[in-house]
Amino acid sequence: MQLRASFGKLPHPALAFMPILVPLVLICAASSAKLPSLPYGEGVALEILSFIGTPVIALIFGLISSSFLLSGDSKLAVFNEQMHEAVRTAAPILLSTGAGSGAVLAASELTTILSDSLSGPGLGLAVPFLIAAALKSAQGSSTVSMVTTSALVAPMLGSLGLGSELGMVLTVLAVGAGAMVVSHANDSYFWVVSQLSRIPVITAYKTLSVATAIQSTAAFLTVPLLGAVLL
Repeated sequence: MQLRASFGKLPHPALAFMPILVPLVLICAASSAKLPSLPYGEGVALEILSFIGTPVIALIFGLISSSFLLSGDSKLAVFNEQMHEAVRTAAPILLSTGAGSGAVLAASELTTILSDSLSGPGLGLAVPFLIAAALKSAQGSSTVSMVTTSALVAPMLGSLGLGSELGMVLTVLAVGAGAMVVSHANDSYFWVVSQLSRIPVITAYKTLSVATAIQSTAAFLTVPLLGAVLL
């Protein structure tokens, strides 16, 4: 049963959830098909599921399913208008994030400089935190920051006194805390929050950037406390 509101009839719940459920189902199907037990075999079924379950392809199917929500005589015009609005919103995010990508970071040799300057004695858990924080602030991606910092810090764990299993756990926590510093213009999350919330960029700097700095600092301060008790 369709509901009527001030803006017209609401779509059927099944159609409304399709753009979200279709990509999730396809991605989950592809992941399950690649399990060691190979539940769907190794033939054509595996290849098809692996292809349509690729996140980009799955999202395309989700986009196609969302077209069924369009109604009225001007479906094409509405579709074009919504695509224009989506591109207008996403373009600044993609451009700003791309400017601080991992490739740019690698070309700048920033990782080598950081590892050389922060590997001195006595810093302990501050080393993974500071490297992760610097990388996050420099290129915007928390994932790149965590992966890169892990590769840099791993050979130094023994000299930092973090070679034990518990020391490695605390190092992971320190890296995670550092990877939250600081969300600003080269971070997709910064633009998603500011653009979709329709708040001015300067306001986002005063609120979101400051909040991420506070949360990461607070998270890191708990790590040495755990280390003092457990190490």
